[in-house]
Amino acid sequence: MTRKFVVYLILIGLAIFTAFPFLWTLLVSFKTRGPIFSIPPDLSLTGFSLANYSGVWKTLPLPRYALNSLYIAAMGVSLTLVICSLAAYPLARMQFWGKNVVFYAILGTLILPEHIGLIVNFITMMRFRLVDTYASVYLPSIASIFGIFLLRQAYLSIPQELEDAARIDGAGDLTIWWRIMLPLTVPALATLAIFQFVAFWNSFLWPVIILKTPDKYPLAAGLLYLRGLFAYNTRYIAAGIVIATLPVIVVFLFTQRYFMRGLTAGAIK
Repeated sequence: MTRKFVVYLILIGLAIFTAFPFLWTLLVSFKTRGPIFSIPPDLSLTGFSLANYSGVWKTLPLPRYALNSLYIAAMGVSLTLVICSLAAYPLARMQFWGKNVVFYAILGTLILPEHIGLIVNFITMMRFRLVDTYASVYLPSIASIFGIFLLRQAYLSIPQELEDAARIDGAGDLTIWWRIMLPLTVPALATLAIFQFVAFWNSFLWPVIILKTPDKYPLAAGLLYLRGLFAYNTRYIAAGIVIATLPVIVVFLFTQRYFMRGLTAGAIK
């Protein structure tokens, strides 16, 4: 009993430690006066108001930025699921020379810093005349290394007997992938969709680099305009961060059971 109490106490402490930055940001977004960066933090409800959210709404074209983010995230997630599921299938279920070498070479790129591809991606988008388009934001990220790894592991957990039975019935590789593999890997696909949605929705640096027209910015990049040249309103920025974070929280709440199944159980129980 004592051990369980200690474990729960540690978990509660970790939860508070993890959630505190967001809770502090949420509190600052509702306050119009009082210290912001005081130590210890001011957790009182002094000056509690929706004025900061109203100010952000008047300062930024939030509906436009939100629609941009939604479109970029929807296209990015859809293409990522297609590309990664197709790429992972031969690495998991087909036999060909050098399969493991190819897989580990792909996996090895995870050690490279993400920013190392900025120049290459920009030149590629420029060659394809895609600079300052929505496609230039999501295309460089649709071949997710994590997604290929996750779906490969999900495919490997499917019994070989199911594939053999389908081949006896005359099914080809694409039919097996579409009718057998994908339905059995829904939890893993949902997990990848959540990860990619969060990544595309929160994309900031790359959109700022590749987009020249501010009206095409996603929400995270659009919040940059809450910062002035010589000063910035911390309370407005906090309100903008909360607005940008809420959709991610809502998506996770509605898909968390698929997320947990995808991470723990694999494709099938």
